[in-house]
Amino acid sequence: MTVPRAAIDLAKRFEGFERRVKRGAMVTAVPYVCPAGFWTIGYGHLCKSDHPPISLVEAEVYLEQDMVKALNATLRYCPVLATETKGRLAAIVDFTFNLGAGRLQASTLRRRINQRDWNAASAELRRWVYGGGRVLPGLVARRLAESALLS
Repeated sequence: MTVPRAAIDLAKRFEGFERRVKRGAMVTAVPYVCPAGFWTIGYGHLCKSDHPPISLVEAEVYLEQDMVKALNATLRYCPVLATETKGRLAAIVDFTFNLGAGRLQASTLRRRINQRDWNAASAELRRWVYGGGRVLPGLVARRLAESALLS
């Protein structure tokens, strides 16, 4: 199974190719601390603070690798998504990419998905809007976009 295009589009839309620095003719990204307090580079790829700058192409490679990991974890914890719409799968793959497989594994969201209770899953999804102990407007928007795909 491949990563749904909608999941990649969500990640790109909400992560963005952050911290652009022009080096000659090439635009690169440098590490930055995301709102949740993690060192990140490119499209939300976790890294160390001393990670060298990366190009847009390198950011795309990292994103693809990260999304495959998120897809595999999503299907491991929510196997029902293998037979659901691509939109539902995309929403939860993006959630897993954004917050990590551990958060999905231990969540009520996971239970609701595996029960195929899409209304309750949508409500649970919209609760995951905190970063660094505060509500982040970007996460509110992201969860609403993911939630819309669950319908």
